[in-house]
Amino acid sequence: MFALCFFLEETSDSHLRTKKTGDTRTFDPDFKGPIAKRGCTDVLCCMVFILFIIGYIFLGLIAWVHGDPRRVAYPTDSKGHFCGQKGTPNENKSILFYFNLLSCTSPSVMINLQCPTTQICVSKCPEKFLTYLEMQFPFERDKHSWDYYSQFCKSPIFRPAQTLSQIVMDGDCPAAIFPSKPFLRRCFPDFSTENGILTVGNKTTFEDGKGHTRNAVELKAAAKNINKALNAKAIGMKVFEDYAMSWYWILIGLTIAMLLSWLFLLLLRFIAGFLFWIFVLGVLGIIGYGIWHCYQQYKNIQESPNSHLTIYDLGIQTDISMYLRLKQTWFAFMVILSILEVLIILLLIFLRDRIRISIALLKEGSKAIGYVPTTLIYPVLTFFLLSICICYWAVIAVYLATSGTPIYKVITPNGQCKYDNRTCDPEIFNTSEISRACPRAQCNFAFYGGNGLYYRYISTFQIFNLFVFLWLINFVIALGQCTLAGTFASYYWAFRKPNDIPPYPLFTAFGRAIRYHTGSLAFGSLLLALIQIFRIFLQYLDKCIKDNQNNIAKFLHQCLKCCFWCLEKVVKFLNRNAYVMIAIYGKNFCRSARDAFELLIRNILKVAVMDKVTDFVLVLGKILVTGSIGVLGFLLFTQRVSIIIEGPTSLNYYWVPLLTIIAGSYLVAHGFFSVYAMCIDTIFICFLEDLERNDGSAGKPYYMNRSLMKIMKVKSTQTSTQ
Repeated sequence: MFALCFFLEETSDSHLRTKKTGDTRTFDPDFKGPIAKRGCTDVLCCMVFILFIIGYIFLGLIAWVHGDPRRVAYPTDSKGHFCGQKGTPNENKSILFYFNLLSCTSPSVMINLQCPTTQICVSKCPEKFLTYLEMQFPFERDKHSWDYYSQFCKSPIFRPAQTLSQIVMDGDCPAAIFPSKPFLRRCFPDFSTENGILTVGNKTTFEDGKGHTRNAVELKAAAKNINKALNAKAIGMKVFEDYAMSWYWILIGLTIAMLLSWLFLLLLRFIAGFLFWIFVLGVLGIIGYGIWHCYQQYKNIQESPNSHLTIYDLGIQTDISMYLRLKQTWFAFMVILSILEVLIILLLIFLRDRIRISIALLKEGSKAIGYVPTTLIYPVLTFFLLSICICYWAVIAVYLATSGTPIYKVITPNGQCKYDNRTCDPEIFNTSEISRACPRAQCNFAFYGGNGLYYRYISTFQIFNLFVFLWLINFVIALGQCTLAGTFASYYWAFRKPNDIPPYPLFTAFGRAIRYHTGSLAFGSLLLALIQIFRIFLQYLDKCIKDNQNNIAKFLHQCLKCCFWCLEKVVKFLNRNAYVMIAIYGKNFCRSARDAFELLIRNILKVAVMDKVTDFVLVLGKILVTGSIGVLGFLLFTQRVSIIIEGPTSLNYYWVPLLTIIAGSYLVAHGFFSVYAMCIDTIFICFLEDLERNDGSAGKPYYMNRSLMKIMKVKSTQTSTQ
């Protein structure tokens, strides 16, 4: 796609080019910063984008009409009826009861996502052990026991007259019930542990109603995932209590993280160079220590009796430590570290001017944020728009998933019936051929669907929902990048800073991006969305055929995933710089991407150095902010500073608010530093443009600051002397 863009721009603009210090572009002599008079770009893509949004809204309306999220909130019995829904016979029966939970260990559960047993709605879960056979004999003497048991039958039965085999085959009543508790509106075994032994209702064994004795371990195997969820419920309640006790401390910590991030960005104009050189000296010192340590190990082994041993004497060993006893190993480590040390020193010597330029640009970025502090608020708008997109996508996905009428399928405990997984009608199932061919088969509710056009394309609509969601997410991010780029470009191209900075640069840049460049931003976002949807497809394909792939297919699949990951990173980098050019010159996406790419290629060394220096500063800033808040939070939540300040004293898990405050601090720092990263990228692009447009003369003065002028002047003088 980018190659096509570059080809189109090459052919369309070839008559406008002139030679200028290796550049082939024509410069506007009256250029004074981001162009105010500009036209709409990539109109066709803008129209397509708007049509997709209209279709997305229309899809949401259709899904809202046909979907029913209550199907997610309420459990559904074997007939497809909701448990606990108002205005239905099950209004007072809000809990789902499984006739035979032991059958949930069947392999068909993983295929159909349904337990192959009858499921009914009940008002409460069983509280004691009872079997159908036990109810038949004492019925004449104790009818109250049968009244209790019959509430767990499919329909009202006044006396247990049927035989056990007939009851089980018809699925009218469970063969046995055992103590259970409701969880997620479903009855699950009441597990407990006594002296390290698993029990159900204080019993280790129980009758299953079919003449077999079962133990609690077998029942746990049928509900092992639910047992984990029960444990998670207890933990969840404690976590909720911890949040209730510490929420205001978390807010205070996030506020401090915001202030620290803001302070760090403002101080970068003074400490950027210091931080970088301290880091470099630290790396050189660590490598130097490594060289010294390798030499000491080499010297010690040389003086030992086994110093004559070589790697050929050892051969191939599974114990890696054996190779560490050879002087050859430590000599090789010493040589590698020495070469690395020399390479770093040489790079620092030959790239010293470019490093000085990068540090000066970092300081300039800090000044720019100081002059336009409203840019630090913009991530809040981005977060708000992203939240809307995520919520809309999730709501549509739920409504699409719950669209349709109940679909019933044949389910057998062992999955051995030839009619297994076929659709069926529960009203006539007991008299059908399937019931006669497979006596143990059941016609249970499976999912919601239909035979209409809309229901046949539910999966396609879900894919469309995901694709437009990715497109919108990337568009919101692109809008933020273009807006910030236009803001910081206005700062850079102001000849007298801050006097010549236009009023309200952030709002002006946002208005320009929306009014003129929606199509260009949608174009760049579309490229990323296509790559991301294909990566998701590869991930889904990997899970579907994971067990059926041979080694060659797995290798090729992983290579393909790696290639698309790299492609996504490259496109993100090109898009980011293209948005800067769009914000400055107001050209279309292809032209801007080509100009940005060529500009960066002509200054590839500056780009590499600037990228690494910026990454280092941003990573260090995130570590400093997150680490500082994390240490303070640890001291507070563990009562280490109770003499100075008393934090929450009754936490179940102190790591709950601690991890929350650490993650929140990182997100706050990331939001601030993302603005700074965009600022640096924009100023860097403007700096390269400034060097190619101007020569420092009275007619073409530089717009860079004095520190950058000084560095460039020294460089120019050295070149003239040579």
